[in-house]
Amino acid sequence: MRLWRAHGLGNDYLVLEQGPAMTPELARRLCHRHTGVGGDGVLEPVSSERADYGVRIWNPDGSIAEKSGNGLRILAQWLVDRRSASPTFTVDTGTDVVRCRVAPEAVEVAMGTARFTAAAVPVVRALVDAPVEVAGRTLSVVAVGVGNPHCVVFTDDPDALPWRELGAALEVHPAFPNRTNVQFARIDGPGRVTIRIWERGAGETMASGSSSCAVAAAAVHTGRLEAGPVAVHMEGGVLRVVVHADYALDLVGPVAPVGVVTVDERWV
Repeated sequence: MRLWRAHGLGNDYLVLEQGPAMTPELARRLCHRHTGVGGDGVLEPVSSERADYGVRIWNPDGSIAEKSGNGLRILAQWLVDRRSASPTFTVDTGTDVVRCRVAPEAVEVAMGTARFTAAAVPVVRALVDAPVEVAGRTLSVVAVGVGNPHCVVFTDDPDALPWRELGAALEVHPAFPNRTNVQFARIDGPGRVTIRIWERGAGETMASGSSSCAVAAAAVHTGRLEAGPVAVHMEGGVLRVVVHADYALDLVGPVAPVGVVTVDERWV
């Protein structure tokens, strides 16, 4: 088994270059930080009839993600670096087709359109600055779908909250039938926001592309920010999200290749 490893601001993924088809158990073993290779997910290239390339995105808990902004940017870099792809192409995530563009300084992904209806998230009812009871608290949340589900909590100081505990509880809240990613966000000024991330199936994460898109879209939708470019600051660094008037989202940020991992056949 051969894997190509890279990270986007500390959010790291393994691209399956060669080896057996991925399974939930194998994804869990590979992503384990102590007994496997370690990663925030596995990207399994697959064929597609509706895009130039296809990918299946595996979470560390063995579940499959509908979309990952950082994962897609890492896959795009891999396609250019390791498969001689042209700089611009489309990728089928299994639920959506996105356009990618790889430049020397950054990778851009057109992430689709943010939606706030209950069916599009999905969530049992539309939640826009709506109260949700969780872990003995009442939080005001915004539920948004960007191809995968997100729950955004705007607050004056994310680190003043037990956000890991709250994120874990919100991930499995019954309001979200497919579980959800969770972000705790502080507006820092025009076009700037700071977030903490609890990622569905992965837990605390230093950076997340789809989370950045969800927070930027939610901030615009609720009038906290204006449409246009938004700098999203995370523990791992900064991603740029452009929120268009129709809530179409463009995600731009760096990818840092780490190297190729050959897995010992005895481990496999």
